[in-house]
Amino acid sequence: MQYDKVCLETFLEKQTQLFDEPVAETLEEAEYFLEDSLAVVKKDMKEVKKYFKDNMDIAGMSEEEILEASEVFPLPDGRYLIVEG
Repeated sequence: MQYDKVCLETFLEKQTQLFDEPVAETLEEAEYFLEDSLAVVKKDMKEVKKYFKDNMDIAGMSEEEILEASEVFPLPDGRYLIVEG
């Protein structure tokens, strides 16, 4: 999967919401890390909820709680980057 510049920059800026310390310092390192961790980009909240339902236990979680999960990185263009730590 290719990650565009928006994904990479957002991950670099907000990576400490998921990790105690930065795991990448450059766009190239961020791309490598995201590829290695099999991060996914979802186009809207409906896709995010489906991903969580298929891959994690979200029983009883509200949409707001899902968006606040440390694995979810909202992108400026309305998409979502999901990185499992």
